[in-house]
Amino acid sequence: MRKRIRSSRDFQSSGATVKQFALILALTLAFNTFSTAQNTPVHPNWPGPGQLFVGACYQPIDRSPEQIDRDIAIMKRAGFNVVRMGDLSWDSFEPSQGKFTFEWFDKIMDKMQANGIRVILDIPGSPAPIWLHRAYPGVDIVAQNGTRLPPAERYMDNISDPDYVREVGILADALTKRYAHHPAVIAVGYDNEIGNGFMSYSKADRARFIVWLKKKYGTIEELNKAWATQRWSRRLNSFDDVDMPLADGPGPSERYLDLHRYWSDVSVARLEELDAIRQRNMPDLPSISNLWDYASRRGFNYLATYKSYVSYGAEGFYPGDPISGAFGAIMTKGTLATPIWFNEFTAGGGGYYGTPGRSRMYAYLGLMMGAQGILAWTFNSHQGGEEQALFGLIDHDGTPSWKVDEFARIASEFKQLEKYGFPRYTHPEVAVAYSFDSAIASHPNGPSNTTLQYFKTPYADQVQGAFEPLFRTNIDTAIINVGHENLAPYKLVVVPADYVMDASSAKALRDYVTNGGTVLMTAYSAKENEHGQWFDTPLPGRLSDVFGLKTNAFYDWGVLNFDLNGMSIESGAHRYEVLEPSTATVLARFTTTPDHTPAVTINKFGKGNAIYLATESRASAIGPLLKYLCEQAGVHPGPMTPEGVFAREVDGRTLYVNTTGEEKRIPILGSWKGIISNRTYDGVVVLGPQEVDLIPSR
Repeated sequence: MRKRIRSSRDFQSSGATVKQFALILALTLAFNTFSTAQNTPVHPNWPGPGQLFVGACYQPIDRSPEQIDRDIAIMKRAGFNVVRMGDLSWDSFEPSQGKFTFEWFDKIMDKMQANGIRVILDIPGSPAPIWLHRAYPGVDIVAQNGTRLPPAERYMDNISDPDYVREVGILADALTKRYAHHPAVIAVGYDNEIGNGFMSYSKADRARFIVWLKKKYGTIEELNKAWATQRWSRRLNSFDDVDMPLADGPGPSERYLDLHRYWSDVSVARLEELDAIRQRNMPDLPSISNLWDYASRRGFNYLATYKSYVSYGAEGFYPGDPISGAFGAIMTKGTLATPIWFNEFTAGGGGYYGTPGRSRMYAYLGLMMGAQGILAWTFNSHQGGEEQALFGLIDHDGTPSWKVDEFARIASEFKQLEKYGFPRYTHPEVAVAYSFDSAIASHPNGPSNTTLQYFKTPYADQVQGAFEPLFRTNIDTAIINVGHENLAPYKLVVVPADYVMDASSAKALRDYVTNGGTVLMTAYSAKENEHGQWFDTPLPGRLSDVFGLKTNAFYDWGVLNFDLNGMSIESGAHRYEVLEPSTATVLARFTTTPDHTPAVTINKFGKGNAIYLATESRASAIGPLLKYLCEQAGVHPGPMTPEGVFAREVDGRTLYVNTTGEEKRIPILGSWKGIISNRTYDGVVVLGPQEVDLIPSR
């Protein structure tokens, strides 16, 4: 379980229309043409796209046989139809090297099946057991000062160590073979929260890093160029001179970027290896893994790689607020045609014990975004370990809390909603760019602190600032890495503060605009190349001609206002870039700065348009501009709702979710009966605090 750190379709065969059947067929064909890792299941265990799942994460290693029987009975009465099991339990399956004990788990799997509860089987590659650390010291983490760190907490495993790689593969092979044909299993997960591990600095790690550098750069001359080693007399005469960059600093930003790229590749390699084992032993079942790509300790480049190991985007969902929660969830989806899964889902949250109604509200917010499954973290409260004060659905004394009833209500309502077009399949017309490289390079560990002074507003906050106004106006939005996706389906692509502009991303944006697309880029974008060095060409680097301008100077200012399309906008930002248009036309100028330089420009390039916003990507600044551009680009508007109410149309009905603690009133045409509430509304839908309803709209 973790906290977010950002700021973080259903068609039934019976009674389906011809149009619905055609869509089912199209989705099926689309699923079957995914990359190898994305083969949507045709296994008889998998119920198909027209079912919703509600359940919990369950660690039977904490429970006695009698408690397990009681727990399963509670789950069944609550209407749960899925659990996630196996995670965090390597030494329960393999208490010593090569000695597997599956019989205890067999019994639990059989009981889940007998009670109609499906299982996501997690391969528990992390944390590694103590016996593995003792047998192979290379699995231990070595701190950057050379100190060996014992595996004192979760994820203190060196997943780059070849002994670890071999042993986790043996475990995965044994697990997937054992349960390949078990009728309860519907999906496989890999290495819970991979990305949240520790970097290691052993001699062997340094050697592996050097091998990675040789493959990437080829020669020491190219590495010297990429790392700008002529600065401060730090030239490398050979690869033997390379030291691992220090994650905690100090160190130049170019090396810091490559350090994170290396560890990202390590994480991705482990995921791809596990997926290859799934494909070999359980080819018809999908991967639904609880990943943590943005974890601050290490992280990995998910949006550039996910299609090689992900079938369904999944994550742990612990929202601090609806916007940050939605931002993270949509990012896990990328451009997958499959629904979102919340492999861990807030069980109450919003306080020490939780807040009644909060989980249900967020469950419907997830449903609105395209979720198919929610699994509460956790079923039983933990009495020991790192989360012993974290309350689950069952209290520490074994008593079911009010949360069981709340999740039972969710399960019952979701069961009824399956026939109304859920899970919902989205088709976004707008995409927002997110770059792992920009996230790393924009916040180096020093002494490249000039970057930090320049980039005061965190990169992720600026991306979320672009996402927020779109989500608030109920427009489906994808979050993508522009250099790794097809941009053609989108009417508008937003590129907020994309600090590192690599060649593939620049080409993708250039081609997209040339072919008729509309791109909005904001300040801080395209300042560095793929090596983390500032461009020596006009900025925005590689795209100056596309945007018809150059921008070099930037300044702080008290309040930045500008007028756009007859509307006065107070941006809330305090920093702006000076734009020097060449072929671009000025749409708006700053009204509160002494030089009144352009705030927004537009450039016709090829068949499309490139727009530049000369300040930070804050919702207050970019929101009005996005509204204007969406209208110009023909983006379909979402349902009209008051502040704090989110909505989407689903098969001729509108799902409304009130995320606030206040009553909200939403005007509608005519008189309709709410499908969830069974209340009749005449001209206005009235939703109490955190209430939801599904209203026929035609």
